[in-house]
This record gives sequence, C-alpha cells and structure tokens, in this order.
Amino acid sequence: MIFRQLFEPMSSTYTYLIGCEKTGKALLIDPVLPTWRRDLDELNKLGLKLVCTLDTHIHADHITAARKLKQETGSCIAFPACDRLPCADTGIEEGRPLELGSIRLDPLFTPGHTDGHHAYRVGDRVFTGDALLIDGCGRTDFQNGDAPTLYHSVHEKLFVLPEETLVYPAHDYAGRRVSSIGQEKWRNPRLGGDKPLAEFVRIMRELELAYPKFIDYAVPGNRQCGVCPTGLPDDLQQYCEQIGSSPQG
Repeated sequence: MIFRQLFEPMSSTYTYLIGCEKTGKALLIDPVLPTWRRDLDELNKLGLKLVCTLDTHIHADHITAARKLKQETGSCIAFPACDRLPCADTGIEEGRPLELGSIRLDPLFTPGHTDGHHAYRVGDRVFTGDALLIDGCGRTDFQNGDAPTLYHSVHEKLFVLPEETLVYPAHDYAGRRVSSIGQEKWRNPRLGGDKPLAEFVRIMRELELAYPKFIDYAVPGNRQCGVCPTGLPDDLQQYCEQIGSSPQG
C-alpha cells in the first residue's frame, strides 16, 4: 500500500492518500478545497490515478475538495450513506467494505461528533475522523452531536480494535501525526483509562467552546460535496482559495 499523510494548516486537517501499488488506483480521505492541486501533484508524482474521494463526515471547519477533484479527474464522491447527499456517487455503510485494487477499507459507523460520522479501517491502521483525536475527541454540541453516543462509538467500535492499530485522526493542533488504539485507550484524557460515561458527558458539557466561525458556510457547502458559498466574508475567503504551499505530515 502507498500511503501519504498530508496537512492543511488553516483548519489543521489531515488528508490521507491511499494507493494500490498493483493497480495504481488511489483514494483521498477528507480532502480539503484549498489544497486540491497539491493533492493531485502528489498523486501524479507517485504515478497514481485518483478514483475516489471519501469523507468521514460533513465537516464544519472546512470545505471538502470532493466536487473539485471530481471535476478535475472524474473521481467518484463517497460519503456516509446515512447523510443522504444527492451529490454523492457512492454511499458508505458499515458492513460494506470499499475495495481499491488489493486494498480493503472497512467503514465503522461512529456517530456522536455528528450523526453520520464514519471511521475507516485499512489493515493495521484506522482513520478516525473527528470521533477520536490524539489525546482528545471532536466536540458534540452541533450537527446532532451527542456525548453519550460518541462515548459508545469510541468504546464499542474503536477501542475494541487491536491495541497496536495505528490511529490517524482528521485533525491535530499540536503537530502530532499518529497515535495507537492502545495509547488512546489508556491515556486519552477524555475517553481513556476506564473513564465512566457520566464523567465523559460532564467533560464535554463543561468545555464551553466558541461557536465555530465557519460552520454556517461549511455545512451547507459540504452538503453539496464541496461548494464555496456566495457572500463569504473577506476574513473567511482563505477557506476557499487555493493556497500556494502547505506543510505535509
């Protein structure tokens, strides 16, 4: 398997490139609009053809590049089926693996951050989206999020994986790139160490996080598989503009 972890700095989002060495087919997990050209350059450099983009959920902090990449390459758009997006070509569901040449991707339904959130397991690694972050998790106070639901998703779908399974999250804000199920299971300050449900619910309730500055534009744009909304304020234009360079993890 060919694998690259790519970083978009404005929203601190990781995009994951997965390619099949035998067939030259590739997919991108959680591509971000301002870095679509960088992602295509990386694919071309590796001699890969993009056949699919795959999002973990409807994002509130950036616009997906799924639509733009389809326009440029003809790649299909895959989204969790429960989100019922008319623009999606393929609906992803737990129990229905996605195959890319010799690579098998197993969706895991992990709601709680959003009601349609999925993680994706590929071999010895799992792409956890916002459900499980390194030493944290996604917030649960919008998009039908729910703290008890997220607790059960993580404990019953992710923490049951082998402890050596590598954890690749959708975001990190401290420069960290990868963790493991074992590390998060025992050290995650919100969810690990046999922390009871009631304590997790209290932690999430007391976060008192600010209202996401881009959510009112990102969610409707992502429900169209990556459309930049009109009337975007000047200070948010960067979320839709092509950036010149991007650090890569």
